[in-house]
Amino acid sequence: MPGNSFGQSFRISTFGESHGPALGVIIDGCPPGIAFDQERLERDMARRRPGQSAIVTQRKEGDAVEVLSGVFQGRTTGTPLALLIRNTDQRSKDYGHIAEAYRPSHADFTYQIKYGIRDFRGGGRSSARETAARVAAGSVASMFLEAQGVFCRAWVSQVGHLQLNKPYAALDLSLTESNPVRCPDPDMAAQMEALIREVRKDGDTVGGVISAVCTGVPPGLGEPVFDKLHADLAKAMMSINATRGFEYGSGFAGAPLRGSQHNDAYVVEDGRISTATNRSGGVQGGISNGMDIDFRVAFKPVATIIPPQESVDRHGDAVTVEGKGRHDPCVLPRAVAIVEAMAALVLADHWLRYRGQGHFQDPEAAQQDAPGIRDFPHP
Repeated sequence: MPGNSFGQSFRISTFGESHGPALGVIIDGCPPGIAFDQERLERDMARRRPGQSAIVTQRKEGDAVEVLSGVFQGRTTGTPLALLIRNTDQRSKDYGHIAEAYRPSHADFTYQIKYGIRDFRGGGRSSARETAARVAAGSVASMFLEAQGVFCRAWVSQVGHLQLNKPYAALDLSLTESNPVRCPDPDMAAQMEALIREVRKDGDTVGGVISAVCTGVPPGLGEPVFDKLHADLAKAMMSINATRGFEYGSGFAGAPLRGSQHNDAYVVEDGRISTATNRSGGVQGGISNGMDIDFRVAFKPVATIIPPQESVDRHGDAVTVEGKGRHDPCVLPRAVAIVEAMAALVLADHWLRYRGQGHFQDPEAAQQDAPGIRDFPHP
């Protein structure tokens, strides 16, 4: 099974299944000398872990991360980091009823067709449990980025029909962690939580949208053709389980506008080139322009529901499938940490790729030639 690695200069490879003994990630290309913050890593894992509140799956996993290599005396060594997360609360018997049946809107049928075999215990490799390894890797990427002044923040902006229609500049993002929904608007958060509880009571699920912003990103990150920065962000987000859409900047709302309404005019502020508006979402020509990178990710309702659904088994016979086990009525609260992690992985990778090209070795000359370009400090 190829396709388990992501990134070029900051490259991760994840492994493990939902009901196997453990999951993990190998990080190759992390620069040496990064201060490794174990407490920060644990906080990030806690934001994604199951069982954290009454509105998420009640599977009880501590998601403790074992650092097997790549860290010495509190700093990264530049060698591969190996991070291991042991599974401790599997209930594989909950999935015996779908050993032969194909659950609607799951990967059961496609995995069986592609590989001729599938791990039906929680979906195996297709389970969102795999994202625990991504959050661990993304936490390390954030340690690197934040030392350079780059921060990625995400929050729940929509659950079902409830939508937070405020620009991120008008929000106090420090309030994101103040409620179990992870919406920075307290009033909207209360409404969203009530909706999720109602949906859960009905044995159903609901989707929504996560918004994010990356600040402090210098101009120059990204490649102009196939590896555009926004294209890699889109791939990263769309690789997360249950995602259905990605947009950045003006997104689809920019489609009906005219160029005269949509263009971002260049201005000079404090000796730096910037833009008066940011409908480009911080990326132009596939390369960051120094403005905030803002984007949104749409998530579908979780496919596992309690009410019976008609389906077929691997022999083509009609069956009725009922949801069992422990599942999220809404993935959004736990997916906030995953979105942040994937954004950090993309930016860390492109930061190192840019530095590897040897640009602007003379910072003063670079500033004179292009005052919008900032030198990349070494970690």
